[in-house]
Amino acid sequence: MTRYKKRKLLGAAKLGGLVILPLAAAWLIPCAQAAIDRADSLAIKRSSSAQVHASSAEGTDHTYRGEDGSILSDEEILSQGYGFAEETEDEATAVISPLDIISDDPGAKPYPKEDEWVQGGRIIRSTYGKFSGTVYFDLEKCGQVNNQTTVPNEELIAQTRYLPDFTISKTDEPQVLIYHTHTTESFEPYVRDFCDAQFNYRTTDPTKNMVMVGDEICRELAKAGIGAVHATEIHDYPSYNGSYARSRATIEPILKQYPSIKVALDIHRDAISSNGNAYQPVVEIDGREAAQVMIISGCDNGSLGMPNYMNNFRFAAYFQQYLEGENPGLTRPILFDYRKYNQDLTTGSLLIEVGSHGNTLEQVQYSGQLIGKSLANALNGLKR
Repeated sequence: MTRYKKRKLLGAAKLGGLVILPLAAAWLIPCAQAAIDRADSLAIKRSSSAQVHASSAEGTDHTYRGEDGSILSDEEILSQGYGFAEETEDEATAVISPLDIISDDPGAKPYPKEDEWVQGGRIIRSTYGKFSGTVYFDLEKCGQVNNQTTVPNEELIAQTRYLPDFTISKTDEPQVLIYHTHTTESFEPYVRDFCDAQFNYRTTDPTKNMVMVGDEICRELAKAGIGAVHATEIHDYPSYNGSYARSRATIEPILKQYPSIKVALDIHRDAISSNGNAYQPVVEIDGREAAQVMIISGCDNGSLGMPNYMNNFRFAAYFQQYLEGENPGLTRPILFDYRKYNQDLTTGSLLIEVGSHGNTLEQVQYSGQLIGKSLANALNGLKR
């Protein structure tokens, strides 16, 4: 159980009130809208070395360069979304760093203490910009899709013009399920030059793993009046293999108990690395660093038992445009690929990669807050 004794609310008045726009107006949110969440205080140890900058010029190849100016290959910089497998102005909230939160029960695999870190490869800070190429296409408002299937781009573009096939009700019943197939996935402690040579970036401490990110998402949903269930069970420790079967066994009873749930999000983190170096995909939003985010929407090739996969994709495109529109630069292209990831259980099922193992705890904590805010806005846009 996590203690948040130091967390305080520093301002409660909302200027003019925030009006939930109806569906038609919600789609007019401009892509340039800035995120409204502002931090009162944040101390980040910044590194001036080991940085990579992306070229995002429209119509040119998307390239990343190392410190020596050499172009990094796709294999070096692009994740395939498999994870790191060893097998506001009007409402300011005091930010407590996850490093300052002490867990009541860190579990069998605690997060390393500072004097236990062993210097390994470099941390390479990077920012994903706009991608070009035949597998990428732009969404109508903002954001992109990375189509790794044989489904024609034109067919997917047509699907993005449909709204999700579910609506959100005005009810106290939960309508969102947040869970973690790879619960123990973890992150860097703070911005620094080198990653750890021995830590596999997994911990059972819920204040330092994906549970912490899920908590932030759920907190923002609760503020917006959207009920959510957060399944915090560990599915990937002590055994990594079989994680998806175990998470399925966790969420199926929840979906049966709460048929009101329309959206099921499996929150992970990515693992982007090469030659022992770890990448830190980061973007500055409203003066704070956030880990970049990637949505994965699975496609059925006829053998995955997921006939309604296109409904999930519609929701992915709908949500991506809120997430990118309200937080420019936060998202990487939606990965549309032949994956299942338990996405047959609802038509609002997605996997979301929040940063990578090279990102810091504070960066992904902030991303969790941004995801929660934009998800709430997107779902409120679907209210009956």
